Amino acid sequence: NVKTINDNAGSAPVEVDDRILSMLELADQMYQTTNGKLNIAMGSVLNIWHNYREAAEAAETDADNKLPTMEELEAAAQHCDINNVIIDADAKTVYLADPEMLLDVGSVGKGYAVEMVCQAAEARGLTSALVSVGGNVRATGPKPDGEAWVVGVQDPDGGAEDYLHTLWASEGSVVTSGDYQRYYYVDGVKYHHIIDPETLYPATLWRAVTVVCEDSGLADALSTSLFTMTQDEGQALLDEFGAEALWVAADGQLLYSPGFSDYIKE
Repeated sequence: NVKTINDNAGSAPVEVDDRILSMLELADQMYQTTNGKLNIAMGSVLNIWHNYREAAEAAETDADNKLPTMEELEAAAQHCDINNVIIDADAKTVYLADPEMLLDVGSVGKGYAVEMVCQAAEARGLTSALVSVGGNVRATGPKPDGEAWVVGVQDPDGGAEDYLHTLWASEGSVVTSGDYQRYYYVDGVKYHHIIDPETLYPATLWRAVTVVCEDSGLADALSTSLFTMTQDEGQALLDEFGAEALWVAADGQLLYSPGFSDYIKE
């Protein structure tokens, strides 16, 4: 598993399951396609933010919450070169050539796992199911009565039942990345978990990005990538994969790719 790969960084290659190899190959493809905006080799940087966020969550008040220093982040960023992730498809091994490198597959792992579950279900003849795992939703087909499923897109400023839109979903996936799940405050400013590789700080362009496309793993990777891109950059990426998206801007404005309206129920 991924933890075993990390534990053996700089030490030895680790033999892994075909599904791990496939997930890492998807992540590598997305790294190349997004010019590094999605980088699973950023674990050393993400781990710093994770530790500061956990310390804040354990504190009684926000008064003592702290931010990592740029020196900390820049030092960790020296160990995020994806070229040091050595995948041997024939031997089915993964080796981290940098002993201080950590993989973090949060940008693709959940969506990929949902996709694997649904593909396995479909292979066993399940033609009508909806799998929902924390922001990652995948339909294997319409409801048994032939009607499409209805999937809610959460309002970043609302509760779990407050929706910006509800979407029709007969097949394929709906995946959202947002700033409202994992975050903490320092001096009244929110710092969330989606980190821009260029700034090493939480991305600030969007509150949430929802992607609709066939494959859940790809949708997960796309929603994370789009979160750190301008709308024009994101639209070019969507066009490459035949996907659609809804962006929630920092000021609350809703922006849509050209085909997203086809999925909107209300």
